[in-house]
Amino acid sequence: MTVDPDALGTTRRSLHGVAELLLAGPQHRESGTIRLRVAEGGFGTVRAPRLRVAGAELVAGGRAIPLDGTTCLELAAAAGIEAGAPQGVYKDGSGVGPDETLGVDAGAAAHIAECFARGHEALVRFAPGAAPVLWPEHFDLALTLDEVNYGVSPGDGFLGEPYAYAGPWEPRQGAFWNAPFGAARPVRLLPGATALHDFFMEARDRAARDPARRP
Repeated sequence: MTVDPDALGTTRRSLHGVAELLLAGPQHRESGTIRLRVAEGGFGTVRAPRLRVAGAELVAGGRAIPLDGTTCLELAAAAGIEAGAPQGVYKDGSGVGPDETLGVDAGAAAHIAECFARGHEALVRFAPGAAPVLWPEHFDLALTLDEVNYGVSPGDGFLGEPYAYAGPWEPRQGAFWNAPFGAARPVRLLPGATALHDFFMEARDRAARDPARRP
């Protein structure tokens, strides 16, 4: 699927803001956790309040509210919650303010949801005993196994498109490790959940045998 890079970037930032201010924040205040999950067509909370994003809409209490062209304050009022990121949990975030007008392109939102869904399928197959978490801080789906982080990001300052990654807590040497944090591969080069799974498997094997990076 081809997505306009500008639409993807704007949509990613807006969805990140929604994940922080409308899902993770209210959930942290009510239920004490910031963890989010992949849901059908997007992502959602794991505990109360039960909220999710499906495509370009916020789903709350059976009501689907369009995201594009509105603000988190307006969306929160419509959903009956208080907008605001989790407090005192992490320092980074989306940078989206509660009164910032959101830009959510339906095609870009669907692409991000598809990448998360494929990533979730691959991670569950890769590590059946671990539950992948969509973290609101960096808006990435991840799990940790044997001191290596594995996940899928919808894009960020490092790479402006969805990518799979592996990040050993102790950096490794070798050509496989092509990113400052470990290894990264664009999702477009890993078609299907099987290719993503194979990348995670290779990263696990290489992390086990490649030498640590020297200072």
